[in-house]
Amino acid sequence: MKKIFSALGMIGALLFSACGGKGNVAKETSEERDSTFTTVKHPEWSRNAVIYEVNLRQYSDSGTVTAFAEQLPRLKDLGVDILWMMPVHPISKKDRKGTLGSYYAVADYKAFNPEFGTIDQFKEMVKKAHAQGMKVILDWVPNHSGRDNKWITEHPDWYEKDSLGNMVGVYDWTDVYVFDYSNPEMRKGMIDAMKFWLTDVDVDGFRCDVAGEVPTDFWDEARPQLEAAKADVFMLAEASKPELHKNGFDMGYNWPMKDLFSEIAATSGQYTFKDKEGNIREFPEKHAADIDKLLAEQAAEYPKDTYLMNMVTNHDLNSWEGTEFERLGNLTDAFAVLSYTLPGMPMIYTGQETGMNRAFEFFEKDKAPQWEPRNEYFTFYQKLNNLKHNQKALAAGLEGGDLVSYATQSPDLYIFSREKDGSKVVVLTNLGKADTAIEFTGEKPEVTGMQNFFTGEEAAIPASLAPGQYLVFVNK
Repeated sequence: MKKIFSALGMIGALLFSACGGKGNVAKETSEERDSTFTTVKHPEWSRNAVIYEVNLRQYSDSGTVTAFAEQLPRLKDLGVDILWMMPVHPISKKDRKGTLGSYYAVADYKAFNPEFGTIDQFKEMVKKAHAQGMKVILDWVPNHSGRDNKWITEHPDWYEKDSLGNMVGVYDWTDVYVFDYSNPEMRKGMIDAMKFWLTDVDVDGFRCDVAGEVPTDFWDEARPQLEAAKADVFMLAEASKPELHKNGFDMGYNWPMKDLFSEIAATSGQYTFKDKEGNIREFPEKHAADIDKLLAEQAAEYPKDTYLMNMVTNHDLNSWEGTEFERLGNLTDAFAVLSYTLPGMPMIYTGQETGMNRAFEFFEKDKAPQWEPRNEYFTFYQKLNNLKHNQKALAAGLEGGDLVSYATQSPDLYIFSREKDGSKVVVLTNLGKADTAIEFTGEKPEVTGMQNFFTGEEAAIPASLAPGQYLVFVNK
């Protein structure tokens, strides 16, 4: 048996199972869009892009934007396309957490954090990034502000209040107050601040923190105004909420796939991260075969031509849930390969390209990763970035190739192909705990005339795969 997931978005809207023959897969183009499609027109430069999250505070010994700018040639050589800058605004001092506070407790939406340098230095970095062919998106915090944000005194009616008239926080975030999106003027103020960074600083879009906590109709309202301020705006939602992608966002977080990666790793005995009490989290039993189930669920939920962001780590995971090596163990590299070859866009977090196996402090200054000499992790991600850039089959959204998965006797093997306009990629992974024979129960991928992407050797499907082993075949 094989399963075909039409790549009409993050995955598309069609799940088709067939035994034996190839079957028929409905084809649609961007000219044939209907109400099941997103209305968002993705920038063409985003289709085969790789996004890189910059933790500016921890990026260098000084933590300044000028020090970061010195790394732009290295990141270009790595193959990065989009720089996602964690928030660069001044951080509130009232009730701040730790010595330096949270990036996500903003004191002024139109100012630059002096700990990182000046806004002119940031503008210069953006110019240099653009000259290198990279885009820059800014981490934006729309749901809440720091507790001494200038708007608290200038516009107290922009914030939610409890029954006693006191501003309110959210979760255990005791350093912030929540905005009131029922106030039209508050919405105008937020959009105006976002437009400032597009027009005055020339950033290319936003990663929007806890975007799902903000009313969806705000994003529907904001998107056209942001696009009027600057063409080809790219919007990333920190959410796994399908309705956000109808009119507002290019891409969302693939939290469910991240969770599934951890569940599969835990089932294989690879999850070792311990919480503060020394406990290892319990997970439901999941196997590689469950990836198809998740793809089918997402296909039914999301508008066609949506992107989802695939990852093995990010700033939240690294600081609070363990490094990729603690969560995924000897399956880490295989999951990284999947993050690049499953439908969507892959991301790299600060230090991931060095194999950094430690958590950054979140509210304090920490030691920067060692960028030189470059090691095998840099080469690994550089190769994956090259794969993403040069294989049309791996394009995000509607322009990518259908994902065809091939069933085997083992639930721990995940084997699939994607093909589009002469570009073909075949991926084989073992996400289990033991050497596993490859025994197909139906069709198997055709690899004649292909080569091993990492070694250049002639492609051949082996008799078995070791735990964590992965193979990627491409056309010669």
